[in-house]
Amino acid sequence: MRQIKTAGDSCKKQVERIKNVKLKFTVNKGRNKYVSFYGAVENTYPNIFTVRSEYEGELKTFSYSDILTGNIMICPPENPLP
Repeated sequence: MRQIKTAGDSCKKQVERIKNVKLKFTVNKGRNKYVSFYGAVENTYPNIFTVRSEYEGELKTFSYSDILTGNIMICPPENPLP
């Protein structure tokens, strides 16, 4: 049980470090459906974090467990955005 807490805490710290950095997010929507978008982490909270989509301007919410389970992948952008 302690190991899961440690992984969750390190995940939170990593997300806080990439706050306001433009990145590529790939989200698993289930049934082999993946959605990719560019955006930046806008806010971090104790159990969730919010991401502002760059093109749509839409605010999306994810939990830290989404990262740990692989439901969301955060990567540097393939083509650097201005």
